[in-house]
Amino acid sequence: MVRLYPYDRDVAVAYAHRWAYSRNPRFYDYQNIGGDCTNFVSQCLYAGTGIMNFTPVFGWYYIDANAKSPSWTGVPYLFDFLKREQTSVGPIGEEVTISKIEPGDILQLSFDGIHYQHTPIVVQISEPITPETILVAAHSDDADYRPLNTYQYKNIRYIHIAGFYKD
Repeated sequence: MVRLYPYDRDVAVAYAHRWAYSRNPRFYDYQNIGGDCTNFVSQCLYAGTGIMNFTPVFGWYYIDANAKSPSWTGVPYLFDFLKREQTSVGPIGEEVTISKIEPGDILQLSFDGIHYQHTPIVVQISEPITPETILVAAHSDDADYRPLNTYQYKNIRYIHIAGFYKD
């Protein structure tokens, strides 16, 4: 029976701080072939869950640079995996309003107003919750404690990590 477990936000955020300006040698750096942002966020999510989903094509996993799921490194594919309707192992997320976002949650930014192209992780929030008070870490323009409002985005989606499933 698959059951929902709590996501360790503190571990995910600590991982983000540790690797925001460098690369964990266990994972390939995709910076020069499309960007490393979603790979970095997937690593953070993995740190906070300790589980991958090895389902071919539609899972969420990383074995090496060439053996990984599209959702591990692709912005729209990570969104689709986190929002999946069918219960399966791995982190699960829900799109929420800005007021529901917490450290350890992720954001996806659209710079052209059509496609989502960047995935940072929330590392700190102050009240009142606004783009000025949400601080993120990211790869592809490496950053830590970067205010969300310093990005020039046209659309944003806030993804709350509700937990993770495991067998």
